[in-house]
Amino acid sequence: MPDRVVLCIGTKKGLFVAESSKNRRGFDLRGPFGAGVAVNAALVDPRGTPRLYASSCNAFFGMKVLVSNDLGNEFKETKSAPAFPKEDGRALANIWSLEVGDAKKELWCGVEPASLFRSTDGGDSWEMVSGISNHEHARKWHPGNGGLCMHTILRDGNRIHLGISTGGHYLSEDGGQTFKAANNGVGAGFTPDPYPEFGQCVHKIAGHSDAPGRLYMQNHGGWGEWEGPGGRRPVGPRLQCRYSAIAGRTKMLYGWGEPMSQRTPCTGQDPRPPDLGNSSDRAGASVFDPPPAASR
Repeated sequence: MPDRVVLCIGTKKGLFVAESSKNRRGFDLRGPFGAGVAVNAALVDPRGTPRLYASSCNAFFGMKVLVSNDLGNEFKETKSAPAFPKEDGRALANIWSLEVGDAKKELWCGVEPASLFRSTDGGDSWEMVSGISNHEHARKWHPGNGGLCMHTILRDGNRIHLGISTGGHYLSEDGGQTFKAANNGVGAGFTPDPYPEFGQCVHKIAGHSDAPGRLYMQNHGGWGEWEGPGGRRPVGPRLQCRYSAIAGRTKMLYGWGEPMSQRTPCTGQDPRPPDLGNSSDRAGASVFDPPPAASR
């Protein structure tokens, strides 16, 4: 058990940092940092000297990444934030996810419009990951109500899972060099093709340390089916599905007729056993096992 607990809390008012001793009976709250600017991504990097990172994105003040080397007593801006090349035609609208890499100062960053960036110097410089940012599907994705956001980066060795709204789940098995859509069996009831190759409105993907290889997904309108105009199609109750042994294919196991609320659930690791998924409204969640690594 750690000697103390540090939480980063992103809000529309900025970033707050809560700190407690290991008993967690009370928290000291610091902030807001980047006051008045919404924070949609925050990261506690425990490698070496712990660092805290947070996005700070505003249409008037620009796109920034904040970093603290003293557990959130003070923050400063990194030397740069992710940015598209001038000739690309896209402009950064938001930062939705931050994740650590393998190297000591390596960071990954998911942005809006949905693209992936990588830094090898703690966020002072960034390069676009073209394998997904310039994927053949990228210009065909459409924004959901929250924008065209890459909100999930989940790393497992050379395997990288990405969640995009509305793009779906994309998988790399070569450390981010190439990506493929991996949405077989996951529906999108709001599209003409109810089970498309891509275009699902994934809200979050998460793993659990006690169930290696298993992922949990929250998806908007993708699993339960109904008989109505246009034929049988998914509408969005909660169900569990698993990947089959064939990479990239899924088979549905069971589901519940529990309707999705209007809220956007957040899926994250729960201290309970991995078979008990965690979702803020217990609806719209699924659990699936990714396809086995190519080397197996």
